[in-house]
Amino acid sequence: MEIIGYIASIFIGISLGLIGGGGSILTVPVLVYLFGIGAEMSTAYSLFIVGSTALVGGIRNASLGNVNYKTAVVFTIPAFIAVYVTRAYLVPAIPIEIMTIGTYVFTKDIAIMVFFALVMLAASVSMIRNKQKEEEDENALPKFNVPAIILEGAIVGVLTGIVGAGGGFLIIPALVLFAKLPMKKAVGTSLLIIAAKSLIGFVGDVQRYGDQLDWTLLLTITAIAVFGIFIGIYLNRFIDGKKLKKGFGWFVLLMAVYIIGKQF
Repeated sequence: MEIIGYIASIFIGISLGLIGGGGSILTVPVLVYLFGIGAEMSTAYSLFIVGSTALVGGIRNASLGNVNYKTAVVFTIPAFIAVYVTRAYLVPAIPIEIMTIGTYVFTKDIAIMVFFALVMLAASVSMIRNKQKEEEDENALPKFNVPAIILEGAIVGVLTGIVGAGGGFLIIPALVLFAKLPMKKAVGTSLLIIAAKSLIGFVGDVQRYGDQLDWTLLLTITAIAVFGIFIGIYLNRFIDGKKLKKGFGWFVLLMAVYIIGKQF
């Protein structure tokens, strides 16, 4: 199962490189079901793996001129404040046993995985519908809706904190709709935002878990995912992003249904 997990780790990076998101949707199930790591710890590992991989992809996109730094800053500040507070204070405050129904105990790990599955369902619908409009002029100046960008950043930050998801499926539409970025710049900017808020969120986990973190496993999976993102960025030149996103959306939908069934 671990060998399959390492192979699957490549697709974390490929997904981020191709569509600017989706990596964390793969990361948590890979860690939980293939490496046998608990749900809460998996969300912590996911923040580091996705954050590091997205950082590499973001730097690569920046070198290609596909990053809008002003938008990234406006979005990232409320996002990383929200994700840090969520990881450091909100998640630890959730009781280990939330409720008991007869002999069934609804635990914190089950709650995290069910919530994660619901996030996956929302992501799959967004990807399958795929109504994002690409801007014809790649050099068009962005028009900011600052309050909307700040609100979306805070929401994505909380989401990231709870389930370890990068939130690319929410970030990219927000950048296209509220900052009027063309798709290529939205994807590149999204990767830098995901990197910043995920790695900041992971700082809260380092404070909590300390020596419990398996750095060998963490760095190995991250290295494989980073290799995958270069493959994804390369393939992005040849693959129709809209068709790919829709197909990935159906895969995510099936995964969400599987996770809900597995937990109950």
